[in-house]
Amino acid sequence: MAKRKVEESGGGEASWLNTFADLMNLLLCFFVLLFAMSTVDADKWDQLINSMQNSFSILSSGGSTVGEGMMIASGISQLEMLDQYFRENTNSSDAEEQEPMDDMESNQPEPEPSEALKQELEEAGLKESEEMAQKIEQEMAKQQIADKAEIDVDAQFVKITLNGALLFDSGQSQIREDALPLVDKLSKILEQYNSNLINIEGHTDNVPISNTKYESNDLLSAYRAFAVKDYILGITALEPSRINATGCGEYNPVADNSTPEGRARNRRVEIKIYNSYNSN
Repeated sequence: MAKRKVEESGGGEASWLNTFADLMNLLLCFFVLLFAMSTVDADKWDQLINSMQNSFSILSSGGSTVGEGMMIASGISQLEMLDQYFRENTNSSDAEEQEPMDDMESNQPEPEPSEALKQELEEAGLKESEEMAQKIEQEMAKQQIADKAEIDVDAQFVKITLNGALLFDSGQSQIREDALPLVDKLSKILEQYNSNLINIEGHTDNVPISNTKYESNDLLSAYRAFAVKDYILGITALEPSRINATGCGEYNPVADNSTPEGRARNRRVEIKIYNSYNSN
């Protein structure tokens, strides 16, 4: 009995074409992995695409050399789309990174003024204080109280110093009756500076207070400062929020407390009128 001849499996061209298509898909996946793990360089990517196109002559004719060439042409088309995808995402990532950086820069605190700017502001403040002091001196001369007060200036304010003995009896915080005309005239001058910050400070010498009404020089100086403030507010239209009163006690002497003359100078009330650069 004759043996039947085993038929050879067909497939021919279709078999190797499928293998070639699988190889191209594997290459595509390989390149996707490479680009997923690396930073895309647009110039190098263009060189890679050109190199592949030059290596496969079947690509230049749109895939017509092998069969219909659809798998090869499709693979290259996907590579070109991949190139465009990475370009777009790289640009969008750069833009997203730039926006937070811009937000961070906008939230940064403003730099401190330079030394030159500080010097310029100080000079401008001192000039304004000197002009204010000159006007106040002229007004005090008109009111005939120039000899009852001392005027000093710096870059922040004009300081009017009143002798405590003119305003108060020893150990008391009520303004003396004979000192009220002086405070009245001074109040009219202060009323011209309603937009400026005004601070009234009470000061004493270092001799401990000996009455039961005030427990310390700190308390006495505070009561005296508030007495002057309340009286000025009662006879003027000055804004109360622009006037402060502070008790400084014995801690800011301007003279030696070891002599009667020095202690007399230290018992004082200071009225500081701040210039526009320091009144905010």
